[in-house]
Amino acid sequence: MLSASSQANGSACQGDDRRAALTFRGAELLADPSGALLWPAEGILAVADLHLEKGSAFAARGRMLPPYDTRATLDRLAELIGRYRPARVLCLGDSFHDRRAAERMDGADVERLRALTAATADWVWITGNHDPEPPQGFGGRVAAELSVGPLTFRHEAQPGAVGELSGHLHPAAALALAGRRVRERCFAQDGAKLILPAFGSFTGGLNVLDTAFDGLLGPAFEVLMTVRGRIYRFPCARLSPDRAR
Repeated sequence: MLSASSQANGSACQGDDRRAALTFRGAELLADPSGALLWPAEGILAVADLHLEKGSAFAARGRMLPPYDTRATLDRLAELIGRYRPARVLCLGDSFHDRRAAERMDGADVERLRALTAATADWVWITGNHDPEPPQGFGGRVAAELSVGPLTFRHEAQPGAVGELSGHLHPAAALALAGRRVRERCFAQDGAKLILPAFGSFTGGLNVLDTAFDGLLGPAFEVLMTVRGRIYRFPCARLSPDRAR
């Protein structure tokens, strides 16, 4: 647990390691600045909300976004897998932006993703609201949720659930830091739930003080927020809502 003083001012992980260690329901986890979560004892790397082919989905509706989000997301994911060599990769839902995402993927990106799943002993696609039936042909296996020891991995957080890790809400936090306002993606946890930030390149984030989080996190939750490439912890009391437009 953080001391009262460190909670008031924000606490960085120690040493040269940019990651932050946390004990969650007895499991020793590491929050990576990329938005991935590591469980070294189980060889697990978990990521949420890749939203592959979101750019092409917007382009099809006339909103022109650079068509490189899938490649950028896969590049980051491949780098993590190469660095940590996980035995199991868990994708916590909304890995594909829509049901036709696979049809729009560039051939090189398709082969890259297949290579990543083939090189991983156990790759699990957790189903999400954007991809209730993840496309076939990419390898891995599909599950609605997955329980490992004291933890359960699913896409959407469920009120009252304990030991739950999820995505879906794309948590982000805002606060005043060193005289300026900072807003970044974050992990949010209260000891019972841990909500991962979105990993996809075009996904953005929803402020953890938004009403969408009501009833999910306890009143004394904390965030683990990436600031300048390192993870910092802040209590919810330090956070501020988004400014009205």
